[in-house]
Amino acid sequence: MDTIASLFSFITTPVSWVIVQFHSVYGKIFGPDTGWAWGLSIVSLVILIRICLIPLFVKQIKATRAMQTLQPEMKKIQERYKNDKQRQSEEMMKLYKESGTNPLSSCLPILAQSPFFFALYHVLNGIATGSTIGVINESLLNSARKAHIVGAPLAAKFTDGSSKVEALGASLTDVRVVTAVMIVLMSASQFYTQRQLMTKNVDTTVKTPFMQQQKMLMYVFPVMFAVFGINFPVGVLVYWLTTNVWTMGQQMYVIRNNPTPGSKAQAAYLERLTKHVTHHGKTRRRSEKTIVKAIVAKGRDRNEFERSFINALTKAGLVAQADGTVVKGEAQAVAQTEDGVTATGAARRQQPKRQTKAQRQSGAAKAAGDSTSVASDASVASDAAASSGPSASEGKTTSLEKSDEPQDAKPAAKQAPKSGSNGRSRAQSGQRKGGPQRPKSPSKK
Repeated sequence: MDTIASLFSFITTPVSWVIVQFHSVYGKIFGPDTGWAWGLSIVSLVILIRICLIPLFVKQIKATRAMQTLQPEMKKIQERYKNDKQRQSEEMMKLYKESGTNPLSSCLPILAQSPFFFALYHVLNGIATGSTIGVINESLLNSARKAHIVGAPLAAKFTDGSSKVEALGASLTDVRVVTAVMIVLMSASQFYTQRQLMTKNVDTTVKTPFMQQQKMLMYVFPVMFAVFGINFPVGVLVYWLTTNVWTMGQQMYVIRNNPTPGSKAQAAYLERLTKHVTHHGKTRRRSEKTIVKAIVAKGRDRNEFERSFINALTKAGLVAQADGTVVKGEAQAVAQTEDGVTATGAARRQQPKRQTKAQRQSGAAKAAGDSTSVASDASVASDAAASSGPSASEGKTTSLEKSDEPQDAKPAAKQAPKSGSNGRSRAQSGQRKGGPQRPKSPSKK
């Protein structure tokens, strides 16, 4: 074990140095030999490591989203080349390259955290065996061996015998109870993290083998933690329980504020966003603008939750813009009139009610009758205008016989239709269809 620790001293030495630095701070508050000082040093190490891994966690989220988006295409490739595994692998790699995704990106936080877990395990195991490691000297080693967390030494394990536990100054019952509770909490937190990922943050419209694998891992990981946890020292259990709780809280934050499209978490998020935007009339945070911008860019490819969000904004008189902002729509816009009085815009046009076949037929007949009567009235009016004027052949007019009509009334009479009832009215008024007009008898007054 010492040989392995010496080979990995490049990682065990920094980890032990960080623990010692935190211990020097907490030792001044709680005492250097207390479990609070050493336990909080391990918890602080976890928080420091997880803060450093936040960029990798963000990359993991993006990779997971990209993989979920590619699931339908991957399923098509698997069905198309189900008898040719080599061609199937080539097409999969081509799909990854074209989309710019990497299946290993979702494992980056776990891979990056593994060296720290390995180093911490060897540091705490050295405390349990009484051997110095890294920057932990003899005095620090004796202080760590005296530290107890709820009656269980940092270096004790669930599988240790009574003689070894008594040598650390504790009872076997306390060690078994404390380690069992910590193992159960560690497995439960891992199970809840995977469960909320599967039940809330998965696109329910796409059913793929990837979902079945995630569902299987939801039960496999807690069992693995329970099996391996009985061989971990109490200090390592503190580390692993803290990192599981951090992951659970981080996952809850991501699901609430950046859910997967098509998931139940997105439906809940868009419902909250609708109330917020309709209340304030705009998007105030940058994350909200990013979500609205992505929804607008989808166009007709929006899912049912995104369409409901756009419709809710429309009913509230708001319109989502391409840059993620929200402005007032035309129905609620306020315009300034020339008199300085504000007037609201025109209301939305109402759709006409659907008519029955009988109503449509009666309406068509009524329209035809109206058009015929209008044509008849126009012909009568043109004949009256022609008869009231002087004869074109006589060419003699007096001031009393001058018509008060405007000059453009006479051409209008000439341009009247030549068919139908208008032709008959011309014949009755004594006008010929072609040639010189027949003189009319003088009126009797």
